[in-house]
Amino acid sequence: MFLNCTLISVLIGYVFSESVNFAGLFDENESHEKAFRYAVESVNRNIQEGEFTLVPLVTNSVSEDQPFPTQQDACSLLSQGVVSIFGPRHPADIEAVQSVCDAKEIPHIITRWNYFPLRDSTEINFYPHPSMLSTAYFDIITALEWKTFTVLYEDDEGLLRLLDLIKMAKDEGFLVTVIQLDRYHSGNYRTVLKDVKLSGQKYFVVDCEIEHLKEVLLQFQQVGLMNQDYHYFITNLDTHTEDLMPFLYAESNITGIRIINPDNELVQKISQELFADDENAIPEIVAWSLKTETALIIDAVHMFSTVLNDVKKQSSMPIINNNNILQCNDTSSWEQGYTIVNLLKTSSHEGLTGLIKFNTEGFRSDFQLDLFELREGGITDIGTWNTSNGLSITKKSVDQPVSDGDSLKNKTFIVITTLTDPYGMLKETYETLTGNDRFEGFGIDLIQKLSEMEGFNYTFILREDKQNGAKDPKPPHRWSGMIGDLLEYRADLAITDFTITSDREEAVDFTVPFMNLGISILFRKPFTAPPSFFSFADPFALDVWVALAGVFFLVSFSLFVIGRLCPDEWTNPYPCVEDPEYLINQFSMSNSIWFVTGSLMCQGSEIAPIAVSTRMVAGAWWFFCLLIVASYTANLAAFLATENPVELFKDVHSLYENAPLHNIKFGAKKNGATEKFFMNAEDGIFQKIGQYMKDHPEEQVKENDEGVRRAEKELYALFMESTSIEYTTQRHCDLQQYGGLLDDKGYGIAMRKESPYRKRLSTAILKLQASGVIEDLKRRWWEERRGGGQCSGTTESAEATPLGLKNVEGCFWVTIYGTILAFLFVIVEHLIYVLKVSRKAKISYFQAFTQEFKFFLDFNSNVKPVLSRSSLDKSESEDAKTKSKSRSTSRSPPPSKSKTKSLKESLNSKSNGTIRSEYPYGFIVPSSVERLEEMQ
Repeated sequence: MFLNCTLISVLIGYVFSESVNFAGLFDENESHEKAFRYAVESVNRNIQEGEFTLVPLVTNSVSEDQPFPTQQDACSLLSQGVVSIFGPRHPADIEAVQSVCDAKEIPHIITRWNYFPLRDSTEINFYPHPSMLSTAYFDIITALEWKTFTVLYEDDEGLLRLLDLIKMAKDEGFLVTVIQLDRYHSGNYRTVLKDVKLSGQKYFVVDCEIEHLKEVLLQFQQVGLMNQDYHYFITNLDTHTEDLMPFLYAESNITGIRIINPDNELVQKISQELFADDENAIPEIVAWSLKTETALIIDAVHMFSTVLNDVKKQSSMPIINNNNILQCNDTSSWEQGYTIVNLLKTSSHEGLTGLIKFNTEGFRSDFQLDLFELREGGITDIGTWNTSNGLSITKKSVDQPVSDGDSLKNKTFIVITTLTDPYGMLKETYETLTGNDRFEGFGIDLIQKLSEMEGFNYTFILREDKQNGAKDPKPPHRWSGMIGDLLEYRADLAITDFTITSDREEAVDFTVPFMNLGISILFRKPFTAPPSFFSFADPFALDVWVALAGVFFLVSFSLFVIGRLCPDEWTNPYPCVEDPEYLINQFSMSNSIWFVTGSLMCQGSEIAPIAVSTRMVAGAWWFFCLLIVASYTANLAAFLATENPVELFKDVHSLYENAPLHNIKFGAKKNGATEKFFMNAEDGIFQKIGQYMKDHPEEQVKENDEGVRRAEKELYALFMESTSIEYTTQRHCDLQQYGGLLDDKGYGIAMRKESPYRKRLSTAILKLQASGVIEDLKRRWWEERRGGGQCSGTTESAEATPLGLKNVEGCFWVTIYGTILAFLFVIVEHLIYVLKVSRKAKISYFQAFTQEFKFFLDFNSNVKPVLSRSSLDKSESEDAKTKSKSRSTSRSPPPSKSKTKSLKESLNSKSNGTIRSEYPYGFIVPSSVERLEEMQ
């Protein structure tokens, strides 16, 4: 009955209310759009007669730092009629939308940190003002009695957030160091943190995105910067929303702030409604997951709708005309826009983020922050800060010693382990060793460190089959392996690469993880692809080669056209004749192409431009060729010497897709936690891999060492824990890890259920992590001992590697193919020429080809006659005369010397004149008697 009345009241409100559009510009962050729609729905649920009904218009495809498309999206929303625009998030996009809103007098609602807030504009930022936040930071650091600190920021925006704090601290005499956590955005902060550790600094201000905060703190812990000596102040207002359980026992002094109070009834009520459709949300703690920006969106919608309804009730004039449709390409604007903006800036509202109130300049400078510390009991509030009273500390920091029942001093434990590198190994020695002295490794050293801290004794025993433990599916469901040994009291502790899983935790207890890891893929390194046939073309991309070809023909055509238009290019073929009958032009189309080709090849040609215009074209082309050839030459050596690796896959998805294509097999350790991870997967790619493992049990390996050998010799991908992969790749240089971690888990020390010393050991492990001892042990056994480090730190040879034939074979083949193509062209050209000659001379094609071929075979002469019908007849008659004369000569005596002498004198006497030849046209007249004799 109550639901029906509520529904009727909502319907009545809709009927008698006016609809107004609220616009939102959001990116791929679904939580912001979800909060916006939820806020609109919650306002509509409570509408009364005569009030506005809100309609959300959402664009959820805004790209980061793409101002022009974002501005177009804003214009599109304005054309549909809106009274406000919420978002976007990125600074460049905000400025683009703000310019549109200012022109159209539309309120622009911002809910994120912005270093450059605007006065006298339609922007209303619900996020606390930057200068007031910096004042809060400084007050907190002063109260913590820091005199020096290091600022660790993630990106440029983080540095801007802390700029005012740095200035305040320096003005007060603080020693401040500023360091960027990850300049290259690789996700690896350890390099910087190791340098920070060497600096001796103990106090840190950390500013990073909330998505990266936990990883940053984990890497702080890994490098030994997380113990009682170190103090942290985290500026992110959403720090309390992260899972900080791994750092509860680190004994570091971690301080944070928040603007949302999760214990507030309104926050809890709205959080439960907002996350009602989230199956993984826990109702009791869901309020701790509410992010600041999400809460600000809800507060902004509620406050804006309240102001809009108040204006409507107090004014008889219509607030919205023509559905408030505005176009970006005209001068129209919303007359009531600045009225709404000014009312928002002068109003107050109690929301999820506390009291929302703006100062006279329109900035939210009146707000309250909660100050908290991370202690063993969890997040503990220790004070508040507001603009009126400043910082007020309500609880002092206290040292809380760990108390966990009975002490471990003088107790003796049986510790079971396996011979699994590098966790447990037999010492390499010629001496006979007994007892604990037989073993060494990471797990052995870890137990030794724990015993030194807690004062217990231990004795190692071996599990020969290296089985961690599996549950028998048949009743009575006994456990095998080391878990069975624990349950049957053959051992008290178990340490090796022991993965903590839910099944195992039902049977035994684990300490906190002494090592965090995940499943990844071990496979051989990418092999080097052979150089391509056209490797010499690699210095330029395809579009550059296409453009170069286009410019080549364009310049050739331009020279041809300009050469014909330019009078200076028409020259006299006979310089000795003043008035020639005709002029010639050297820039035919073929000559133009040849000139451009010679210039591009840096060879030149016999053609030289004469006119100013053609020389300008030639000069521009030469300049272009200079730059192109220089660029090509600069890149050619690098590209010819570069060998591109061929990756068969990159991650788990591409492995599953490409495995059939490349005949890649994959598997995991049989009956191990990795295999069970895939076997128990319910959907997605992991389920498909698990099904493959069930269908191909022969691909599963008994030990990881067997999988490593297969990965080296075959196309075999081994799913293995990332720590084991890291150990393997330090010793097998032809293997590497592919893709990221497929899950997140850890190795722990196992013991029986309800063990009284579990918490003691867990606390000791956390202390070893915080002090960097575990990281040192890992470095020792992974990178220094037993062949570690041989695959890292390799440097390339300083000597240049000579290029092989594979690198440059394309150049040779281009030359060979060009020569062969030239031969083909000359044969075709010669056959066509012979055809033309045979037609002109009116002789058969065979006769013309025979004569041409005869002249071709005469390699001692560079002269050949012009073929004609008469010349062919005379040549044949002369051949006949020569033959008959030779026969008669053989029968008669040789001519007398007097006749020969008279012939020579006759020729010599006419040497200054013209000697007429009776030979066919085209033959060269002999210049001497000796040559004449040869011809006769």
